Parts: sequence; C-alpha cells; structure tokens
Amino acid sequence: MRIKWVEQLFDKIEPTFSEGGKLGWLHSTFDAFHTFALTPKTITRSGSHIRDAVDSKRSIIVVIIALLPALLFGMWNIGYQTAMSTGAGADWHWIYMWWFGFLRMLPMIAVSYIVGLAIEFAFAQYRGHEVNEGFLATGLLIPMIVPVTTPLWQLALAVAFAVIIGKEVFGGSGMNFLNPALVARAFLFFAYPTHMSGDKVWIASTWWGNDAIAGATPMGELATGSAPSASALDMLIGTIPGSTCETSFIAIALGAMLLLFTGIASWRIMLGVFLGGGLMGLLFNAIGGNAYMELPFYYHFLMGGFAFGAVFMATDPVTAAQTNAGKWIYGLLIGVFAVLLRVCNPAYPEGMMLSILFMNCMAPLIDHCIVARNIKMRERRIGK
Repeated sequence: MRIKWVEQLFDKIEPTFSEGGKLGWLHSTFDAFHTFALTPKTITRSGSHIRDAVDSKRSIIVVIIALLPALLFGMWNIGYQTAMSTGAGADWHWIYMWWFGFLRMLPMIAVSYIVGLAIEFAFAQYRGHEVNEGFLATGLLIPMIVPVTTPLWQLALAVAFAVIIGKEVFGGSGMNFLNPALVARAFLFFAYPTHMSGDKVWIASTWWGNDAIAGATPMGELATGSAPSASALDMLIGTIPGSTCETSFIAIALGAMLLLFTGIASWRIMLGVFLGGGLMGLLFNAIGGNAYMELPFYYHFLMGGFAFGAVFMATDPVTAAQTNAGKWIYGLLIGVFAVLLRVCNPAYPEGMMLSILFMNCMAPLIDHCIVARNIKMRERRIGK
C-alpha cells in the first residue's frame, strides 16, 4: 500500500535528482530515501524472474525487529548493573533503570548510524551506486556488542574502519567476506584493549560520579581460575555484567525464533554453532583439570557473546557458507573454536568474535570443497 501524498511528493522532486537535473549528482542519495519510504517501482522487463515480497529491505527490517528484545533488555540491564554496583538498587525503579540505560545507549547508536551512513552515502555517490540497506542492521549491532563505557570517539573510529576496510574496499554490501559489526569490535579490541576488557568496562558510571565501578563477568572470573559467582538462572535471564545487549539468553532466543520463523536466518548454522560448542564443552568436561574445563558445557551458551553470535553474527547470509552441508560444517566449527579459545587462552576468555571472523574467511573454501565433492559424485554416477 502506497501513501498517496508521499508518492506525489517524491514524484514532484524526482526530476531534480534525475540525470540532467539540477541535483542529478545526488541521485544515489535521493534513491536511498525514495526506496526507504516507498516500494521501488523497478520492473523486470525481460528474462525469467521471480516476484517475491521479501526483498533485502524487508529482511533487514525483520533483523532489526528480532534485535529489539535484546536491545530493550540490554538498556534495562545497564541501569540495573549500575544501580546494584552503587548500592542504589532499592531506590531505582525498573523504569528508571531502563531510562538510564536508554540515555547511555542513545548516543552510541546515534554515532554508529551517523558515521556509518555518512560513509555509505559518500561511497554510493562517488560510485554512482544505490545505497544498500545493510547498514541499518549493522549500525545497530555495533553498539550492542561493545561495552557501554566505550568512548564515542573510539566507537566512531571503529564504525569507520568497519565500513571502509571491512566492506567498501571489497565493493560494498554483498561483496564483503567479513562481518562488519565484528570487524568493528575486533578493531576496538586490538586498538584499545583496556577499554574492551577488564572489570571496569562493563558497568556504566553515573552522571554524579562513580567513575571506577567494577563488575567481573562470569568469563572474567573463570579466566582467573575461579568459578563464576553468577548462577545459571542469572545468566539465562541476563542480569550479569557484559557487553550492552549480549547478556540475556532469553531475549536473544526471542529474536532467534523470529529469524527462524521468517526464514531469514539459517537453522543449520544456528544449531551447528550450539552443537559444536556443546561437543567441545563435553570434551573438556571429560578431560578436566581446571574450573573452565570442568564448567558444565551449557554454561558456554549462557556466557559472553556465544548466543548472540550464534543467532545474529554467524548467520549473516553474506559472510556465511552458502551450501547446506557447508552451513553445518561452518556452524559446528564456529562453536568448537569459540569454546576452544575460551578455555585454552586465558588472555582472551571470549572466543566468539575471533571464531566467527576466522570461519568467515574459511566459508568460501568450505563451499568450494562441498561443490567440488558434489560434482565428483555426479560424474561418478553417470560414469564419467
């Protein structure tokens, strides 16, 4: 359904931004706003084609909706963790906790979108290409997977690095082989490690002081050789310190159900990640030796960015494996490597980011091997 007055407005100003018009050089920018507001009028005139209501714009919108439970809970948890750490828990209403977190996250989301979209529009204008909607999801994902205390200027640098180096240098959306949101997080982790690890980066300070608030994450405690102080229920709900929106397994599961129901995400990849992580956890349980190895395997699903990465990062259709068998292998290895890095590398207790980025690099090779194997099997069947 098209809104008549909006359609008339765009039709009226379209000649100004078309080729030969006064502002024809801004056609890519005009087209981005036009297609965002209204369904494109593009018509396929030749060749076989399929008409489908699900385009990239609708897919991105579904992803954003799926992110909302984790985002809204993350905002509340920011306020909750701050209230508990300052001893003001009994005085803060849950609405105030959420509002506190909302005000802390709003500038991060704004910086992410402003910097990222500005670069996307600039590259589209320079190349004369359409502006892709992919950054609408990436721009929200980046603030959700970093500590709430990340300085805004560092976040801006990370977003710029992710968009330019992680995507645009390879040709833009659909051509990148690394997940841009994880590229931003990796940039922050290796460029500013003190702002991405430790006990003082997970809990927001209040506006009236308390700059040195500390809160150890369950993985941080395990990395020091001690068992996590949080219960499995706390980790399931998400009332623990951590990256802004990665703590609640329940909220992430709600988003996962929407992605699976709509067919946006691959159930093979998602299930493969959990199977791989569970098998690796069981193997370490059998070996034993320290608190991390003896940790029940399902705890890995509840800690850090494992669940969030499995649902929203590993399933990125651009950077993941494309073949059905390849998706199983891709997901299984992400889960295996994530737990392996966590347990065997005390200096880096969270292994999900590096595991997914590594498998992003391996995804084309996995698909190549699967396709080559299928070709050989077919040749064998027909007697070649």
